[in-house]
Amino acid sequence: MPKKTSKKTTTNKTKPLDFEKALNELETLVETMEQGDMSLEDSLKQFERGVELTRQCQSALKEAEQKVQILIGKSEQAKLEVFEENQD
Repeated sequence: MPKKTSKKTTTNKTKPLDFEKALNELETLVETMEQGDMSLEDSLKQFERGVELTRQCQSALKEAEQKVQILIGKSEQAKLEVFEENQD
């Protein structure tokens, strides 16, 4: 039986950034592109990087959501409740 291999293809060969760094880079990239001073080729490269960063951010958020669901013990009985501060 052949082994299944998982390949994650990215255009950038560096390791994924953490969420905050990816989001900051994405915001900077958007601001730069909004200025409209880039060539079409550079714009396409930056757009491609933006898509990659967006995917990284979405993945990080999904992972965080999964961790939260595990921590609250996702079940039919478990539900989020409004926090009420004691006013002693």
